[in-house]
Amino acid sequence: MSEATRTAAVAADLADERLIKNEGVGGFLSSQLNRLRSGDLGNLPVVLGLVIICIGFYLQNARFLSSRNLVSITQYAAPIGIIALGIVLILLLGEIDLSVGSVSGMAAAVMAVLMVNNGLSTTVAMLGGALVGLTVGLLYAALYIWIGIPSFVFSLAGLLGFQGVLLFVLGSTGTINLSKDSWLLEFTRFSFVTGWQSYAIVALIVLVYLGTEWRVTVRRTAAGLTPPWWPLVIVKAAAIAVGLGLLTWYVNIDRGFSYLWWLFFGLVVVVDYALRRTRWGRHVYAVGGNEEAARRSGIKVNRVYVSVFVLTSLFAAFGGLLAAGLQTSVSQATGTTDTNLTAIAAAVIGGTSLFGGRGTAWAALMGVLVLQAITSGLNLAGVESEVRFMVTGAVLIIAVGIDSLSRRARSSSGSG
Repeated sequence: MSEATRTAAVAADLADERLIKNEGVGGFLSSQLNRLRSGDLGNLPVVLGLVIICIGFYLQNARFLSSRNLVSITQYAAPIGIIALGIVLILLLGEIDLSVGSVSGMAAAVMAVLMVNNGLSTTVAMLGGALVGLTVGLLYAALYIWIGIPSFVFSLAGLLGFQGVLLFVLGSTGTINLSKDSWLLEFTRFSFVTGWQSYAIVALIVLVYLGTEWRVTVRRTAAGLTPPWWPLVIVKAAAIAVGLGLLTWYVNIDRGFSYLWWLFFGLVVVVDYALRRTRWGRHVYAVGGNEEAARRSGIKVNRVYVSVFVLTSLFAAFGGLLAAGLQTSVSQATGTTDTNLTAIAAAVIGGTSLFGGRGTAWAALMGVLVLQAITSGLNLAGVESEVRFMVTGAVLIIAVGIDSLSRRARSSSGSG
């Protein structure tokens, strides 16, 4: 994002705040229309896409929106979503990691060998798998910063090389079944939040949202800036409470949301907060928008790259460990190209720009829901897997096309 475009965006934000404060609901609607006209689409395309997908598959098969199927969609989306969360971070820098699937599979294989073949506890074995992700992240950072190898090249090498490591670690058996008494299997497959606990989580989410907005109000007022318009904040909080409450009631008809899904949701919230509310997050956006400008402003660019490469690989490893628990085993197919491309596609479909500097943690959640919904709907329709790949590819092309068009619109608005 150019400096002129960034300055225009800040000016537009300030104008929107004044419009909302002065004109209330009408000002809010006008500000949103202005943003759409300027190419700032936010999460609107992926939300509309998810709604269309749900309606289409429901009309084809009513079981698609059944409580049981929604629970399954969210449960199986979580591990890939966690991997996609790391992809969001690396894309914000304008870089790419093509090896997240292979890293996830390698980490799962290491965990399985330590747990089953060496008799270590589940916790220690998972720490061993996480250490694999940490090591890969540090290696990638060194290759990028000290040697200057493009991320596309060394991650492509990792895609191939780490698949070889996976095969080597698994050995001649090819498949390792995880211990059935492991708490990892219990957590990923059979643990669900139902009853009053589920509604308590909804209430906590609403309280956290209100607390965050109150903190923003205090800080902006102290700085002499326009605070959030609280009638709108209350309306949003009520919408969140009602929406999540009804959804929670509906999925509780079956098993309720899984612990695995809530873990993924919590990670999205934490990463979103880190990106929007911390100095580190501002630095990530700054480096992704214009690395040279960020360097000249005093940002430790290399530290940003190290942190993001490490987090991307850690999320890949963690997602692989959880996926292994969900599948109850690790095989030579664990973390194959399907995992790689699905995680990357989820981040892009969710709204993360391939050009760097634009996107949110929620892109991982929204994108993986779209892809898992497509997979579930096509499975219910009895469609072959090759059609799923073609549909996913078409959705990815549409998402990138929307991103390119909105980027062009923002550039035109900024230059104008």
